[in-house]
Amino acid sequence: MTGPQVRLKTFIVEDNATIRENLIDTLEELTCVQAVGTAETELEGRQWLTQNKNLWNLAIVDLFLQQGTGLGVLESCQGRRANQKVIVLSNYATADIRLRCAQLGVDAVFDKSNEIDALVTYCLEQCQHSKD
Repeated sequence: MTGPQVRLKTFIVEDNATIRENLIDTLEELTCVQAVGTAETELEGRQWLTQNKNLWNLAIVDLFLQQGTGLGVLESCQGRRANQKVIVLSNYATADIRLRCAQLGVDAVFDKSNEIDALVTYCLEQCQHSKD
């Protein structure tokens, strides 16, 4: 018998409601991700992440939002704890974007169109690390 599964408290910044809901459903079903909040704009994302510093383990951020950009959200995460991971999920995961994200301390970048499986694998790996 195993103990209770560790949940990966995840905050998602994504302005497309369909993508956001599908992402939450997929990650909660296939991994230990537990969505603890969402934002549609840069301001909402920045505020939640800075006001709730101890309530999340993983942030998934889209770069192009209704208002502002995910880059601003990423900047607000630069002082996070070592065990908090920030990843980008974008349709624009170009080499330049990946470089800019690396400069902002992002842990991983995934392309929405063809790297969802890699995102799921990454989350599963984080679930394992959070148990250790």
